[in-house]
Amino acid sequence: VEMPLKSPDGSERSPPSRELITSRTGSTLCMSSRSESVWTSASRSKWEIYHKPVIVLSVGAAVFLFGTVIISLSCFVKDEKNIYKMSGPAFLSLGLMLLVCGLVWIPIIRKKQKQRQKSQFLQSLKSFFFNR
Repeated sequence: VEMPLKSPDGSERSPPSRELITSRTGSTLCMSSRSESVWTSASRSKWEIYHKPVIVLSVGAAVFLFGTVIISLSCFVKDEKNIYKMSGPAFLSLGLMLLVCGLVWIPIIRKKQKQRQKSQFLQSLKSFFFNR
């Protein structure tokens, strides 16, 4: 036999109120699982949108240049030449990889921004026509 839950003031809860609480909790969980940017329509600056790929791009360029310097040092330095020959190409490849990732990331963000603008426009059109 299932006993109804009692609240702190001693009154019993009815089953419909329990369903209401459950459905509200479910929608809260669903909302919290989504990112904030989907729900807020405030416009962001270019730096806020592109700062991550720009940082990856600049770090990649710096590491690539560092690898170039190390490889050029291997031509001029006669001592411990093997260390320069091993680490130079590693820095070159790591820098090139970060550089390409940053360069590819920027068009992806642009495409997402266009899709988001289209989606907001279509949502406003839908609300305009269907809420009359």
